[in-house]
Amino acid sequence: MVRELEFPNPSPMYGERTNMSEPPEKLPVVIIACQIMQEMLKKLLPDGLARDVTYMDYGLHRYPNKMTLSVQEQIDAVAEPSLIVLGYGLCGNGLNGIKAGPHTLLIPRTDDCIAILLGSREAYMREFEAEPGTYYLSKGWLESGSNPLAEYHEYVEKYGEKDATWIMDTQYQHYERLVLVAHDEADLEKYRPQAKEVAAYCQRWNMRYEEILGSDAYARRLVEVAAALDTADSNFVVVPPGGEIRQEQFI
Repeated sequence: MVRELEFPNPSPMYGERTNMSEPPEKLPVVIIACQIMQEMLKKLLPDGLARDVTYMDYGLHRYPNKMTLSVQEQIDAVAEPSLIVLGYGLCGNGLNGIKAGPHTLLIPRTDDCIAILLGSREAYMREFEAEPGTYYLSKGWLESGSNPLAEYHEYVEKYGEKDATWIMDTQYQHYERLVLVAHDEADLEKYRPQAKEVAAYCQRWNMRYEEILGSDAYARRLVEVAAALDTADSNFVVVPPGGEIRQEQFI
């Protein structure tokens, strides 16, 4: 059974405004985002808003240090002072320490892509409070091999079956739920078979399998703020020129 999240209209999560100085006017917009946001942004970006759009490989979130270097290289390659929209969450501190340089950075204030797929930080927190022992699967995590079944096979190759089983039991024995989350029905249909293979393996810990159909509301709002930075609220981190992204900004 697929559970679809409900979103009030208008959503109160976007009503709170942060106290921030007047943003620079008419900065060109550059987007650097994870591939997981590609389909959403292709539908949501109005013509002419972004001067340049770059989608980074799904697998970077598995290696936060590599993500930091890769995203920083993309930012540093932008010659003209710009509003750079980062289509990421903090992602295991993968964005921590990234420097804005001459640019202004705009980032969703979320730990990872799950809140973006669910449609809001509030939706994520509701799920967390109701089911804290949840492991989420997404399009990007399945395609990059970041899931318990893929990890098990990697550990078997490295350490042998006995040690691999011990490592996996240590990591996952306290999880109670495995959830495939996507922002549209097409992704649920496409990735369901792979997710159910992972779910079958996770039965060893009695994880139950669920699906959640989220929303593009968070991504939609990100695009709106990119077009009018002075509308940014507490759901976003805005880093001015000369600043840097810090973990505490996401707490």
